[in-house]
Amino acid sequence: MIAGTSIPFVMVAPNGARRTKADHPALPMTLSEIVETARSCHAAGAQALHLHVRNDDGSHSLDAGRYREALAELAEAVPQMKVQITTEAAGIFDVSAQVQCLTEVAPRWASVSVREVARDVELAPSLYAACAEMACEVQHILYDVDDIKLLQQWQQRGIVRPGQDSVLFVLGRYSAGQVSSPADLRPFRASLPGVANWMVCAFGPDEHACLAAAAQEGGALRVGFENSLTAEDGNPHADNAASVAALLKRIAL
Repeated sequence: MIAGTSIPFVMVAPNGARRTKADHPALPMTLSEIVETARSCHAAGAQALHLHVRNDDGSHSLDAGRYREALAELAEAVPQMKVQITTEAAGIFDVSAQVQCLTEVAPRWASVSVREVARDVELAPSLYAACAEMACEVQHILYDVDDIKLLQQWQQRGIVRPGQDSVLFVLGRYSAGQVSSPADLRPFRASLPGVANWMVCAFGPDEHACLAAAAQEGGALRVGFENSLTAEDGNPHADNAASVAALLKRIAL
């Protein structure tokens, strides 16, 4: 929730690493499209944006120069909007490339998948130390209870630094059907009952139902075309801003 209000904190994830305009014509891929999407989603009620940048051929990128350019453009276009960069590997990048991205971009906020970092666990201490040194807020991407256990182990060992306690619970998967349900949240909440800074995203047509359930429990919400293109009735959202607006309307009812 936004401090002092009953309004949930909403982040939009407008494109992700894998989808293209073949999936939805309004999915933003170029920098100008991402900036325009940020404007419209902020106007619809989103307070933050989860940023993926693409190469010229549309493929997923962790290029520091592209990130710095995008962050500068977004800061000018929507200065009130918080921006989080992704370090997602997407089956392309190794952990050293993810660490290099973080150190070269020096973002204020980044998402990090613990299961991806675990591919080269010897680099985990340097990744979290670099984020602490540059005052980059880390959001840990957690896909299941095993990821939570790994995060807790790293916290106990001091690999994850104090204050690096923000998490994103991912309901559902990149898979055929891409479905999730509000019940999927239960094991996450049971495994991390005391976590204060938590957010939820959900794949599939029940995305908004899952996020509404999370909002009732005080969670922050991540919505957008990275996770779902359609409403519960199977009809596609017109664009990311329409999805943001529909979610907030649902929560307000």
